Amino acid sequence: MVDGTNPPLSYEASATTTHPHIATTLPPEVVSCLKNSRFLHLATCDGLTPHVSLMSYTYLPATPFDPHPTIIMTTNPASRKTINLESNPRVSLLVHDWVSHRPPTRSPNPAGARDGSPPPAATGSSLASLLLNLNTSALSSISTTITGTARFVEPGSEEERWCKEKHLENNTFVTAPGEEIPLFGQRRGSGVAEYPSIDDSSRVVTVQVKQGRIADWKGGVRDWLLVSEDEEQEARARVGLNGVVSS
Repeated sequence: MVDGTNPPLSYEASATTTHPHIATTLPPEVVSCLKNSRFLHLATCDGLTPHVSLMSYTYLPATPFDPHPTIIMTTNPASRKTINLESNPRVSLLVHDWVSHRPPTRSPNPAGARDGSPPPAATGSSLASLLLNLNTSALSSISTTITGTARFVEPGSEEERWCKEKHLENNTFVTAPGEEIPLFGQRRGSGVAEYPSIDDSSRVVTVQVKQGRIADWKGGVRDWLLVSEDEEQEARARVGLNGVVSS
């Protein structure tokens, strides 16, 4: 049942391209999502069984080695995802940038309430509602799926060294003045965070950000495709003819 105060969930037919967005720049909400999220889900496949990993990542609009928007990840050379990628480089990435607070649920059963939903008392006053709305409007409420082909960077190359350096820099977090918590490696010393290092054997994986899908919390979807200026007209014509964005 839908009342006037709650927007309906929209379940769109999304088996084919839906509301395609074709441009020479990434949609701003995709850029915001990639910049704000700390982790992504990486889906690989060995040909039969899908495998999903939660990954730290670094998003860059371009690198000295690739003019395209790029996602950098590192992986253990003996991991399942590494083995999968060596046989099948096709990947799907899911990046969430959901709001941090959910509106109250209508579930009469407390056991059925979702974690993160503030209790009704927290949103009962107009001030509480205002603050909640300000908080949620300050963040994005979409996720984006990115499909593409992963590439292992040549071990020992200048590109690998550069990517590891940028990836490490992007995943070392400052929690207090003078204190850093690296996502990689261990903190050493007495009260001092040494500059950690990614293991020399770690493989660097990059994925060009070229196409994907935006989904919002209400079930709406929109496909997007990043093209060069030379490709733009042809891509629009292709979508107009068959309704499908293909790489």
